[in-house]
Amino acid sequence: MIGFIKKDLAMIKSNFKLLGVLIIVYAIMGLMEKMDISFILPFMCVMIMISSFSYDNYNKWDAYSISLPNGRKNSVKSKYITTILMTLIVSIITIILSFIISYVNTKTINYEQILVTMFGTIFGTLLVLTIMYPIIYKFGVEKARIGIFLLVFGIVIVGSLIANFLDLSIVLKSLAFLEDYLIIILIIITIMMVCISYKISEKIFSKKEF
Repeated sequence: MIGFIKKDLAMIKSNFKLLGVLIIVYAIMGLMEKMDISFILPFMCVMIMISSFSYDNYNKWDAYSISLPNGRKNSVKSKYITTILMTLIVSIITIILSFIISYVNTKTINYEQILVTMFGTIFGTLLVLTIMYPIIYKFGVEKARIGIFLLVFGIVIVGSLIANFLDLSIVLKSLAFLEDYLIIILIIITIMMVCISYKISEKIFSKKEF
């Protein structure tokens, strides 16, 4: 398992410099009050990890990995673990930068707002992961990009229709009692989503022929 994770990190290490540059650029933009960095950087981790699927395909890694002990399971598991670890590490960096930017710009730090925003961002990032990875394992990176675009487009349309025909203020009021438990609920939902997505990806990959 450790070897699979090291392989994924080695393949994307060239992107670490780019990620470092982006962190600096977005931090500067945050200090200039041009951008909220909370949303961008964690999503970059998933985008970078998606590129590792292309590297795997180019280097015929999947065909080799299945010959290793527990190769199929470890190959899928390493993708999820590496992506989650990268997301959490970059999120921690983002939280620290957000604290610094908030203090420099306002001389105060709104800890609660920053942490709630980051929890929401982590939830959104891992939601993207849970949707995209099974699609990639099923159809490959290139076809998956089209499917993901159609999926996002469909979600936007459905969301717009719901917003037009449903009084969201009533829904929000009815869910107000959950506000104190929002973080716990998000954590539980996130863990469930990741586990279900992993099981689906594992099942798809276990039946794939190379």
